[in-house]
Amino acid sequence: MDGFVPQTATGKVLWHFEMSLDGFVAGPEHDMGWMAGMSVRPGLLDEYVRTTGAVLAGRDGWDAVIGGARPYGGAWKGPVFVLTHHPEDAEPAADVTFLDCDVAEAVRIARTAAGGKNVEVFSPSIGRQLLERGLIDEIDLHVAPVLLGDGIRLFDRHGGVPVRLERVGGEGPRAVVDVRYRPEG
Repeated sequence: MDGFVPQTATGKVLWHFEMSLDGFVAGPEHDMGWMAGMSVRPGLLDEYVRTTGAVLAGRDGWDAVIGGARPYGGAWKGPVFVLTHHPEDAEPAADVTFLDCDVAEAVRIARTAAGGKNVEVFSPSIGRQLLERGLIDEIDLHVAPVLLGDGIRLFDRHGGVPVRLERVGGEGPRAVVDVRYRPEG
């Protein structure tokens, strides 16, 4: 990929998702089955394993999808922080801390635990809140060649003004990313 910049462990707060072409990061009920069979650039998962120091997740995603599973197929080991209003009824898991605090405080806690590596945000709603507060350093998306039509969107803010982004690497910072697909079959 022209202009691709590999991940570095620089203490970023990284909002990270694989997303369908129509903007969904999960299907209805947090279904992630649509991701089966998708492939990524060779070495990409190793980059994330090496550069991630902590994960910040939301309770709905934790309960529905993640649970006792570890990011990157278990190759990554480290602290996971799950933001919830009801930590008392959460199922305990190794290296997982359930937090009931403001999102900015959750980021502060995760950054400290990350030890200079990146904090990855695996929640659309937490990511949106952090973006609105200026606490997201980068958004890292992997666009999958699938249209879901329904589910949980990466960014959902009704009546809000557009959030302008600058592209990292590649052409100019306002360059459109061009993709072309055809329906299977």
